[in-house]
Amino acid sequence: MSLYEDWLKQAYDNKGQSVKSLWDEYMPQEQAIYENILENKTDKITGTVKELAKKFNMSIPFVCGFIDGINDAIKEPIVMENLKEDDEVTLNIDFEVLYKKMVEYKADHLYSLPQWNSVFDEYKRKALFEDQKNSGTFVRGQGKIGRNDPCPCQSGKKYKKCCGA
Repeated sequence: MSLYEDWLKQAYDNKGQSVKSLWDEYMPQEQAIYENILENKTDKITGTVKELAKKFNMSIPFVCGFIDGINDAIKEPIVMENLKEDDEVTLNIDFEVLYKKMVEYKADHLYSLPQWNSVFDEYKRKALFEDQKNSGTFVRGQGKIGRNDPCPCQSGKKYKKCCGA
């Protein structure tokens, strides 16, 4: 079993639900890493998975979870399925993408950390927040939907029998 599979097996049960006890233990450790990264403006982290576990004072599965979580915000994503304890990893962090990903995933305990003040000023954070929130907003066209027009939810039904009911 790969490190990533081991992490997923610990973090989620057979039904795909989060294992609360694991996440209650993991999240404060993850937050401590982000606090350190942001406070020191560390945009590059290198080392083997084993070395990162020691550096962050985490178990290897937790480090795998951390890498998985930050993977979308690094410039060269890691192939999680192939990750081994002795693999050298380089995490080149893009702080703007990281902040937006935290907003996207509704991780307010992370995007509201006071350590972000050392990375971005209040106006930049607000702009990044708004940019991310607006990126998922659907804006309808200006035309009015008729009762017999196809429903915009793409159900295949007429508007009057679907969302217009």
